[in-house]
Amino acid sequence: PIPCVPWQSQTSGQYQRRVHGGTAKSGVGISSMGVMNPGMVMKNMIPVVMAGVLGIYGLIVAVIITQKVTYKDYSSYLGYAHLASGLACGLSSLGAGMAIGIVGDAGVRANGQQPKLFVGMVLILIFAEALGLYGLIVAIILSQVSAS
Repeated sequence: PIPCVPWQSQTSGQYQRRVHGGTAKSGVGISSMGVMNPGMVMKNMIPVVMAGVLGIYGLIVAVIITQKVTYKDYSSYLGYAHLASGLACGLSSLGAGMAIGIVGDAGVRANGQQPKLFVGMVLILIFAEALGLYGLIVAIILSQVSAS
């Protein structure tokens, strides 16, 4: 059987790249908004933190899968289950990171001009983060399967 470790690192790299993309896009919006309204920069760091949480989801799945990989009794079934687990978390984090980056960029710029938009921005960010959380839940369920 093919070990799962290379698959795990590939899917881990997938969502790490998207997390950095969400952080970068939100960071650009924060920098742009900071020119207009410097006092709101720290308040608008929420998208950057939320994008970073997606990376933690990937770390959790990677640790769970790594603990279950053995080179003695590791079947193809478990390998594909772990691949599906990594892909579920990775691809959902990919979509969530993209959404957080776009909403974070536009949201903090709009919030810099109209502070009443803050609650709406945070709600949209929470719904975007939920996509990654759903993927984490599915990944944990998939990683708990047994070969028997």
